[in-house]
Amino acid sequence: MKVSKSTTRSSSSRRLLTIAAPAIVTLLALAACTPGGTSPDAAAEDKSSDSATGVNIVVIGGASDDTFFSSVKRGVDDAALTVEASGGKVTYLALQNYNNLGPDVAQLIKNALGQDPSAILVPDWVPEAEDPAIKEVIAAGIPVIIYNAGGMEAAESVGALTYIGTDEYLAGVAGGEALAEAGVTKNLCVNTVPGAQNLEDRCRGVADGLADSGGTSEQLALPASSFGNQTAVTQAIKAALQQDPSVDGLSTVGGSDSAAALDALDQAGASEKVEYVHFSLDTRTLEAIKAGTALGAIDQQPYAQGFYSVSAAFQYVAYGVELPGKPILTGPLVIDIDNVDKAISGTEEGVR
Repeated sequence: MKVSKSTTRSSSSRRLLTIAAPAIVTLLALAACTPGGTSPDAAAEDKSSDSATGVNIVVIGGASDDTFFSSVKRGVDDAALTVEASGGKVTYLALQNYNNLGPDVAQLIKNALGQDPSAILVPDWVPEAEDPAIKEVIAAGIPVIIYNAGGMEAAESVGALTYIGTDEYLAGVAGGEALAEAGVTKNLCVNTVPGAQNLEDRCRGVADGLADSGGTSEQLALPASSFGNQTAVTQAIKAALQQDPSVDGLSTVGGSDSAAALDALDQAGASEKVEYVHFSLDTRTLEAIKAGTALGAIDQQPYAQGFYSVSAAFQYVAYGVELPGKPILTGPLVIDIDNVDKAISGTEEGVR
């Protein structure tokens, strides 16, 4: 199976990340220091400032068995060290599963509002279900940051401070372009949480990225209950590949679906002819990229999403610091054979 190197794709990835660079540099400086210029350790020795004492940032995240959100939470936890050293706290509320995504997130938002929050950070996965609850929070005078899903348009629509994450459509386009450069003409985009706007946008972007070269992409929407069920996802992908031998590209947009897809390719005897791109990073995907059995991965850097979201919220509610750069984009970044070794190092540290 060939692994193509694309100067155009790499340049595109760098260009997308450059949009976010000034805001990220600013935020790192703010997160590393207190207003007096001291380090978090020194801040702990100096106890806490009056404006930071009692700050309670509530973060709503994905299911605890979702490997993507394990990295998000690692970023949340690391940023929380500065919050706690200054006299505040960070509360993390996780979904149990994705079976009833929109209503369940809306309920968590209402639960968060009852915890006397200083700010609430939440992905806007299903706007029609979540937005009324988010607007209720903002109407109560509690600032909100949309992260991971929704984009700046969603943040502006509900009145949130900003959006921190990737542009999911552009991430999809990057994936589609990578597949096109590898010669793919017919792709299957697997979605295990249909209805989640960010995943729908990824599949739509993949289709558009392929269309420029004359390729097509069809979405394979599986029941949300299949999310995390590797056997069910493997069998569904395997069946689809066997039913249509003309499929020469595969993309999975759910963070935990890579192992299932790789197994399906192997069981269907399609590993050599089907180019595979996964959205998100995990050890098996990266090993497959290095071995040449996967073309690449689209990284939205979940650790950065958790870390920057908490840091930005804390600086805003404690000190009135509002970043001029909006949104803060954490991706997309294409991981391929050229940069996979660094990505592997990051996953080993739990920050990729």
